[in-house]
Amino acid sequence: MELRQLECFKAICEELHFTRASEKLGVTQPTLSYQIKLLEDELGLPLFNRIGKKITITEAGRILQTHCSHIFSSLAGAREEIMELQQLERGTLSIGALIGEINELVSRVLIDFHSQYPHIQIKLFGVEDVVEPLIANDLDFAVTILPLEDERFRKQPLYEEDFYVVAQADHPLAGQATIGFEEVLQEPIIMFPASHRCRQMIDVVCTTLGTDLKPKIETTTIESILMLVRSGAGISILSKTLLELYRQDGLVVIPLANPAMRREVGVIYLKDKYMGKAARSFIELLTAHIRAIKASSGQQQAEPFEP
Repeated sequence: MELRQLECFKAICEELHFTRASEKLGVTQPTLSYQIKLLEDELGLPLFNRIGKKITITEAGRILQTHCSHIFSSLAGAREEIMELQQLERGTLSIGALIGEINELVSRVLIDFHSQYPHIQIKLFGVEDVVEPLIANDLDFAVTILPLEDERFRKQPLYEEDFYVVAQADHPLAGQATIGFEEVLQEPIIMFPASHRCRQMIDVVCTTLGTDLKPKIETTTIESILMLVRSGAGISILSKTLLELYRQDGLVVIPLANPAMRREVGVIYLKDKYMGKAARSFIELLTAHIRAIKASSGQQQAEPFEP
């Protein structure tokens, strides 16, 4: 089994068309077909179903496709390590972050990173699920909610945070030291839609209490939530990090109780994926940014990144 044969196989899996795959590789179609025949003869099973002009991947082909992906990922890691030995500052960095405040937090590090690595192409994706794009090798790493019980990943905790009730400064609840969850549910609530991870955590708590969250207003932006709360339209439940990223004038922030809500946020990446200099530097900048935020609010600081 030769690397060139695997390159041909990978191209056909991506294109599902022999002519397009041959054009992509810059070889003739007979050459491509011959390489696949050699591979199928060696394995003793067909890798593709050929029905007229339509091509589908066989069960054996799916198995090889999975291993092929790991092989080329490892080779890409080897090339990146060699480039670093040559002190070349170029390439791409793809980062995933959960949609919402986690994505906003990560995006605030982009300016500092770009100033240090101006030749690196950066892609930041706001996603609802980081696992699939990481497995598909579309991301170098992702920032998400921990714990993630999956042996395929390494995890680096960044910080823990509580959730708070946010209300207008002259709201009747403003003077309380804490607010019970059931008390919150008696108020008109302004909240993210159900697809938002922050909202999903709150929905889970409501389920354990035997009730449903029925927001008065749902909106996807934090700016509109805070604006509506300031106007007296209702109260909201938001994470500490999100509150630290935006002005709180005209608002009061009150600890949530009975039950309190707390979560851990961290970096995850594939165990067998090489973490390049650009990825490590971004995570270090992110960790330093979080430490600065938490230090200003007296919270526990993030640990230094150790790949």
